[in-house]
Amino acid sequence: MSTHTAAPAGPAATGLRSSLLRLYLGRGVLALAWAAAFTGAHEHVDAVAVTLLVAYPLIDAVSSLIDHRSAADGPDRRITAFNGALSTLAALAVGVAGAGGVAPVLHVFGAWAVVSGAAQVAVGLRRRGPELGTQWPMLIAGGLSFLVGVFYNIQAAGDDPSLDVLSVYATGGGLFFVVQAALLGWRTRRPGARTA
Repeated sequence: MSTHTAAPAGPAATGLRSSLLRLYLGRGVLALAWAAAFTGAHEHVDAVAVTLLVAYPLIDAVSSLIDHRSAADGPDRRITAFNGALSTLAALAVGVAGAGGVAPVLHVFGAWAVVSGAAQVAVGLRRRGPELGTQWPMLIAGGLSFLVGVFYNIQAAGDDPSLDVLSVYATGGGLFFVVQAALLGWRTRRPGARTA
């Protein structure tokens, strides 16, 4: 059974690749910058840390909105809209959870990572094909997000929860976005070649 919808061909496909390249690269760079900032600001769940915690899912929400506007009608567009709404709710929930300390924040991030990771895998599967490649960086990142989200909730219920893991999560996600952008850039320069 096919796991992807028909992708546009010719100039339309090149335009979609270019749009996704810019989106993935921007999303990746922002995630890496966020990880660097959060590494030095999360020792205490204070106003700065909470602001950064709220900003991260908002970055994802804005990225989903941009992606939604450029996507063709279909299931992957609806999943992208769902992920954008989910990320907006996660930002609000993290802002509230910040008042309760580390464990509530990890629970919220964990739940968000599980659901958004599953949505990312679904979109990646639907975008697989000769025009956009096999999307393996997005599929791996989505799968890892799901697993890491489960781990966050287990850690949040333990005796010594820590927010250190969030910088690692953002760094990994950012790198996968940058890799996917690089693969799309390679495909845009070599439209006749298949890419991973």
